[in-house]
Amino acid sequence: MENTIKVAQNSIQAVISEIKKAVIGKDDVIVKTLLAMLAGGHILIEDIPGVGKTTMALAFSKAMSLDYNRMQFTPDVLPTDITGFSMYNKATGNFEYKPGVAVCNLFLADEINRTSSKTQSALLEIMEEGNITVDGKSFRLPQPYTVIATQNPVGSIGTQMLPESQLDRFMIKLNMGYPDVKSEISILKSKLSSPEGNIKLVSPAITVEQLMALRKITGEIYIDDSILAYIAHLADATRHHPMIALGLSPRGTISLAAMSRASALLCGRDYVIPDDVAFVFHDVSQHRIILERKALLSEMNETAVLNEVLRNVAVPKLTH
Repeated sequence: MENTIKVAQNSIQAVISEIKKAVIGKDDVIVKTLLAMLAGGHILIEDIPGVGKTTMALAFSKAMSLDYNRMQFTPDVLPTDITGFSMYNKATGNFEYKPGVAVCNLFLADEINRTSSKTQSALLEIMEEGNITVDGKSFRLPQPYTVIATQNPVGSIGTQMLPESQLDRFMIKLNMGYPDVKSEISILKSKLSSPEGNIKLVSPAITVEQLMALRKITGEIYIDDSILAYIAHLADATRHHPMIALGLSPRGTISLAAMSRASALLCGRDYVIPDDVAFVFHDVSQHRIILERKALLSEMNETAVLNEVLRNVAVPKLTH
């Protein structure tokens, strides 16, 4: 098992190295996105336009040899644009399924909160079950399958909030943020030398089959009962915190355990430690909780409240 973990860790580092060629100065976002993909989850990125969200998704598709599609979500996008539709074929006399844009390995749903609720909901079955149902027939999506969705900050022109039920489908939520000055200079140099930037430098680091193998290894990482109890106590603390109106869901708890496993693999371990849980806790939880009005009046945000939860829940001591 030790040799398998080492080989897996080397593969993960190779992917990260390739993506860093195109995505400059965002190492933490790259790592967390990769962990979610290893854990079999979907990623929501909330940020202003132009900070490299699309570039990162394209870099992941190239580094991991994934079939990639992108859709710009606008108010006139229809659910069938995503799922596909049935069309009558005169030659055969049958209705034939025409795949939508979501049929791929890596689907970038760009500015998802600019489209209608009906179109947003078309992604629910896709994200949860890996199926598309059209006219009563279900079609299995290619595996592995990941949705990376981006949304503009709430309050931006033409946006509407995603419902809690859809937010809960995303394993993690990330913010890319502005680059620092040094990184921005590197971005300028790459863009001035070529309109593509550095994306052309990204080469495949692993195959689709290797990614599926990495997912299998991630799912076999050992989690001690004390770690499971720690995760459960963290979730319970969010549900009873005086500043939180809506706490972490059971789906969120499962996501926290899965992300913790992926974090352990990244570190070259075949077992989870409390630091793995803490490393991904905010990313798994921040979009799943809703703060009480008094928290907003006290100028407390999700990060501050979740930090308090982490401080107040006892960290288990592993004995082996």
